[in-house]
Amino acid sequence: MTEYSRSDDLALALALAGDADLISLDRFHAVDLVVTTKPDRTPVTDADQAVERSIRAGIEAARPHDSILGEEYGTQGAGSRQWIIDPIDGTANFLRGVPIWGTLIALAIDGVPVVGVVSSPALGKRWYAAAGHGAWGMSEGGEPRRLAVSGVAELADASLSYNSLQGWDGEGRLDDVVRLSRAVWRSRAIGDMWSYMLLAEGSLDIVGEFDLKPYDMAALIPIVEEAGGRFSSVEGQPGPWSGSALATNGLLHDAVLEALRG
Repeated sequence: MTEYSRSDDLALALALAGDADLISLDRFHAVDLVVTTKPDRTPVTDADQAVERSIRAGIEAARPHDSILGEEYGTQGAGSRQWIIDPIDGTANFLRGVPIWGTLIALAIDGVPVVGVVSSPALGKRWYAAAGHGAWGMSEGGEPRRLAVSGVAELADASLSYNSLQGWDGEGRLDDVVRLSRAVWRSRAIGDMWSYMLLAEGSLDIVGEFDLKPYDMAALIPIVEEAGGRFSSVEGQPGPWSGSALATNGLLHDAVLEALRG
C-alpha cells in the first residue's frame, strides 16, 4: 500500500474542499433548495448530499484503500486510515441564509485526527492543519497565516462560547455552564465550526458543547491543537468519539474541566 505524507493528505483535503465550496456556494440562497428531515429530526439539504458525494468520489479515486465516515452516507471500508466528512456543518444556518456554515474534512489514523480542513465559502475563509505542520488560516484572496491560540491564563479574563444553552440543558448540565459563564469575562453562543476557528485564531479562549458526532469534531481537532490549544470531551476524554467537545487555549483547559465538575 502506498505511504502518503501528511502534506500529501492535506493537499488532497484542500483540493476536495475547493470542489465542495463550488457546490455548496452555488446552492446557498438557491430558491429551489430541497430540504428534508432525517430520522433524527435534523434537516438535510440537497447541498449536503451533493457535497458529500463529491468528497467521497475524490477520496475513492485518490485513496482507494482508505475508509470513509460521512454524515449523510455513513461508513464504507475499513482500516487504520479513515476520512471523516461533515459536508455542511451548520445546515440549519445554511438553509436559513446565515453564512456561518462550512465543510469539514478530516483524516484520522488509528482513530486520531491528524489532518483537518474547515472551509467556509460564505464567510470567504478556510482553516487547515496537519499534525506537525502547524495550523493555518486564509481569507479569500489573501495569503495563508499561521494560527495561534490566545495567551489568556485566567478564567476571569477568558472569553467563552457555549454554543447552545439547550444542548447543555438537555444533558442536565445547564447549572455547570452557567457557573462557568459567571467565572469568565465574557460568554457568547457563537455556534458550529466558527467558534472553534475563532479559538484557533486567538479570538476566543474556551468553546464547549454537547450532542456532537465524530464528523462534527474530527476536522476541528488538528486545527485547534496545531494552533497550540487543547481539545477533549467535556469530561476530559481525548478525540472526537465521546459526544461532546471542550476546546481551550490549553492554558485554561484544566481549570475549565474543574469548573464544569463543580
